Amino acid sequence: MGGSVKDVKSKSEVDEVVGTASPVILHFWASWCEASKHMDQLFSHLSTDFPHAHFLRVEAEEQPQISEAYSVSAVPFFVFCKDGKTFDTLEGADPSSLANKVAKVAGSINPGEAASPASLGMAAGPAVLETVKELAKEHVSSKEKSQIQPGLSGPLKKRLQQLIDSHPVMLFMKGTPEEPKCGFSRKVVDVLTEEKVKFGSFDILSDLEVRDGLKKFSNWPTFPQLYCKGELLGGCDIVIAMHESGELHKVFEDHGINIIGEAKETDSGNAKGGISSSTDLSTTLASRLESLINSSPVMLFMKGKPDEPKCGFSRKVVEILRQENVPFESFDILTDEEVRQGLKVYSNWSSYPQLYIKGELIGGSDIVLEMQKSGELKKILHGKGILPQETLQDRLKKLITSSPVILFMKGTPDAPKCGFSSKVVNALREEGVSFGSFDILTDEEVRQGLKSFSNWPTYPQLYYKGELIGGCDIVLELRNNGELKSTLSE
Repeated sequence: MGGSVKDVKSKSEVDEVVGTASPVILHFWASWCEASKHMDQLFSHLSTDFPHAHFLRVEAEEQPQISEAYSVSAVPFFVFCKDGKTFDTLEGADPSSLANKVAKVAGSINPGEAASPASLGMAAGPAVLETVKELAKEHVSSKEKSQIQPGLSGPLKKRLQQLIDSHPVMLFMKGTPEEPKCGFSRKVVDVLTEEKVKFGSFDILSDLEVRDGLKKFSNWPTFPQLYCKGELLGGCDIVIAMHESGELHKVFEDHGINIIGEAKETDSGNAKGGISSSTDLSTTLASRLESLINSSPVMLFMKGKPDEPKCGFSRKVVEILRQENVPFESFDILTDEEVRQGLKVYSNWSSYPQLYIKGELIGGSDIVLEMQKSGELKKILHGKGILPQETLQDRLKKLITSSPVILFMKGTPDAPKCGFSSKVVNALREEGVSFGSFDILTDEEVRQGLKSFSNWPTYPQLYYKGELIGGCDIVLELRNNGELKSTLSE
């Protein structure tokens, strides 16, 4: 291996290396992402410090098959493999975590010591280490800010609104249009240049108050952010998708944004309600989309099905909804091109997945993830009366504590359906013990679930204050020893 980074070009190439017993670290990156470039320098130096591990570099957008296999939805992204299996992952520019996770999967440089940036070896050099330190500071700072999120003050809200309204087309970006400081910002500038529209810009790196405040004001966690006539259009991915589909041009046209070098078109009278005729959905389709959106309190339009997502973004939203334990329905937009294209217009949201709660669009993967992390998703669900489903485990816990003494049996105490259950009922009654009961023949879910929950494969099962006492043999033994009543009254 010799301490070098290998660029991989196919999934089979990755599978071959991951299939070995050696530790493997993959870096999913993008050439336009500055954070990727900085982290890649550290990645290269780590390969020198850990020569017995394989370090693979994957250009995420150029290798969608590999990216999808590892559920990559943002860069930089790292995957740590060992013995042919995924051991851990890391999303974002977190140098310290990268170093420590590499050490964990590949073995520390110095046994017993964490591989913090300061101990990466002389190979890194002062310039790289300085960059690593700055990235680490920024990472810690952003984590601290995410934990303490005070409300926006009145003056700041007013200032943000004034900035947004300062130009018909307004871009909040890193750097300036002439000197963008990140690949995402550069791409949006290029799109606006191609669209030939005049736009204002604000360098969010120059003002921390605006940078942090606008995230909350717009409920959009990343930059750049593009606005048209005070309305947020979205970030880099959405702007590019709208541009490529021609939708962005139509939005500018509908809002009366002048195209550089062209005279402003007069209203021909064909547009309806401010929506151009080309984007006006038929009544039938609009009605169908509205019906689909409202077919479930929580509705997800995705690629594939919840059990078989066809893209990493859809998979991530499914995982979040399952973690929140809320019931939801889904629609596979790959099966219906009319719905796929129509919903983009209907919702004014150009990508998938799209999550709706009580008919209201929440957003896509990044927004849903950010809302879950901040706790806002749970608040919205609760606010709209959508409560977490009771899991089987929750239900079993409630059942076994529903009475101080509870017997899970076949049949009822007055009509047992098996001899073992009858014997336990008689033993409890002979000892004068009051008890509740549950007929496991009436509920197959409880019948099978309780076996795993209690790690006890047969019935009856007797519980006291939520704790399993045992089955028929144990209950009879306790009675014969004169211990049953005292055991159930401790």
